[in-house]
Amino acid sequence: MPGKYIFLDMNAYFASVEQQLRPELRGRPVCVVPLEADTTFCIAASYEARFYRVKTGTRVREARRMAPNLAVVEARPRVYVEVHRRILEAVERVLPVEEVLSIDEMRFALMKNERPHARALALELKAAIRREVGPWLRASAGIAPNRYLAKVATELEKPDGLVEIREEDLPEALWPLALRDLHGIGRRMEARLHRHGIFTVRQLTQLSCPAMRRIWGGVVGERLWRALRGEDLPPVPTRRRSVGHSHVLPPELRHPEGARKTLVRLLHKAAARLRRKGYWTRHLTVYATQMHAPTWVQGTWLETTQDTRRLLNALVRLWDEDPPPEPFKVGLVLEHLVPERDTSPPLWPEARRGYRLAHALDRINALYGPDTVYFAGMHGLDYAGEDRIAFGEVPQIEVAQKPQPRRSRARPV
Repeated sequence: MPGKYIFLDMNAYFASVEQQLRPELRGRPVCVVPLEADTTFCIAASYEARFYRVKTGTRVREARRMAPNLAVVEARPRVYVEVHRRILEAVERVLPVEEVLSIDEMRFALMKNERPHARALALELKAAIRREVGPWLRASAGIAPNRYLAKVATELEKPDGLVEIREEDLPEALWPLALRDLHGIGRRMEARLHRHGIFTVRQLTQLSCPAMRRIWGGVVGERLWRALRGEDLPPVPTRRRSVGHSHVLPPELRHPEGARKTLVRLLHKAAARLRRKGYWTRHLTVYATQMHAPTWVQGTWLETTQDTRRLLNALVRLWDEDPPPEPFKVGLVLEHLVPERDTSPPLWPEARRGYRLAHALDRINALYGPDTVYFAGMHGLDYAGEDRIAFGEVPQIEVAQKPQPRRSRARPV
């Protein structure tokens, strides 16, 4: 049976973008870092670096020792988002994107008449990226009868792979994978499976549906059991639990005032993201990691809000009570989120003004570019809290742009 979905996973995305834009890095091991310091960690590694076992999470000092001629490159998030947009424009000329999962992952749903041509379409998607964005930007493509297995298929051949999982080949086609290669099985779930005597994907696929429900503790196990057999299940609506940002401080900001300025910038970003995703928050947590002391953590409950000013007041109260002396990383989390459909705009005039002002700032910045207008407390913070891109998040670094017309679904194959 022809596949219904194509999944694209950009290989070593941040490092590949650097190699595409900087020819002197091509063919060299490349490690992308949040800031240039031997004490920080790699957030992305090129395949040349992976040959020397340098990977995400490797400390830079160790990476330099492991990989000769290693290029350590400070991350440029806005560049990666701009290249991401160019990739979307290129692939949309071949197929409309069903969903962007993150800055380096996207999925395409095939119409019935397109399914027999799934492999040719996947090849054309990969070719469009090479042709229109750059040959150093490689993608692994997965074709499968459901969304879950299309993503899994991209793990079977990297880099620049193309793997099709057909329903008639299941579950044997999955047996070469490790348990952790299956989306949704992390370190803790793997340990739980080991306690039940499950050490391979082959053993996992031989479990009954009731056994999967017992191990997972509910319907998630049943959904995985069905997905591994090729069933095309409708996606489950998800509810976000938190919105947060963190930042590794450069040496010149590793003091209470520098950390405070960075937290102010991070809170502006988090509050705008909270509103964009359609949530209100009831709790703020602020933390700071120190090199030779326990992590500093403070939190406070809030009246349900989206108002940046109220959140800033809460942040300042928490930080100014007892700031840590030498933080090297700071972050904050907005928690206990409430969907907009379950709340209503505030009743009191002052709260209503803050609500309307926050949304007005969002509209102006969306139209004219980020930080066109902002609260005075952010003035002079261009160097603090630069944008970061979390894996598994759709990038939201805005630039002013005109609305684009919708493309027709009709395309030649």
